[in-house]
Amino acid sequence: MRLARIAHPGGVAFASIEGDGDDAQVLEIAEHPFGQPNFTGKRWPLADVRLLAPILPSKVIAVGRNYAKHAAEFGNEVPAAPMLFIKPSTTVIGPNAPIRRPSDVGRVDFEGELAIVIGQPVKNVPAARAASAILGYTVANDVSARDLQKSDGQWGRAKGFDTFCPLGPWIETSLDASDLSLKAEVDGELKQDGRTSDLVHKIPELVEFVSGVMTLLPGDVILTGTPEGVGPIEGGQSVSITIEGIGTLTNPVENV
Repeated sequence: MRLARIAHPGGVAFASIEGDGDDAQVLEIAEHPFGQPNFTGKRWPLADVRLLAPILPSKVIAVGRNYAKHAAEFGNEVPAAPMLFIKPSTTVIGPNAPIRRPSDVGRVDFEGELAIVIGQPVKNVPAARAASAILGYTVANDVSARDLQKSDGQWGRAKGFDTFCPLGPWIETSLDASDLSLKAEVDGELKQDGRTSDLVHKIPELVEFVSGVMTLLPGDVILTGTPEGVGPIEGGQSVSITIEGIGTLTNPVENV
């Protein structure tokens, strides 16, 4: 199932997307998408609604340096345990919403990532049962103010600006995410071309590790790390990240 959040003529709702291309239909879900969704009976063509961020997490937990080649491109070692940092919920935006690039922070980079969306409250869940805690997967862009990341040491400011965590276009609930193609383009030029099979710390291990630190709530998001090839973005450009089996997340960039 493809789960989305949409703006439709009557307001905002969760929805399931059925079909592809011009035939795609959006079926409204009552209340929330966790557990067995209940449908209201309302439906619209996908072209008649606006896709929003597919989930509004209470927290976004990101994993740093989880692809060996990305760690190497910045001269870093791969950490023995997952390196965690938090992005505020106010960083989250949806497809086609602008990444607002502060003009006074120096270099700002895109980072294409696979995102895990949690489906139920969990604490200390073992890796063997991690799949039961996962609602599905979506595409993420861990936008990063690179100069601040270097100067601050702590990454909260560099990763925490409003709009610095685009998510979308929807959540795919039926997916083996262990070996998927991940590509990022800036203005149509391929910049990243990796596979999730190259994750140093794999998805079940990440869910176990993060839930051992903090309780994960329905809708919380874990960003799994980015492959090599990240680079700067400027106002007027557009970033598109595509993950096999999910779709493409596109966001323009504007200077503020």
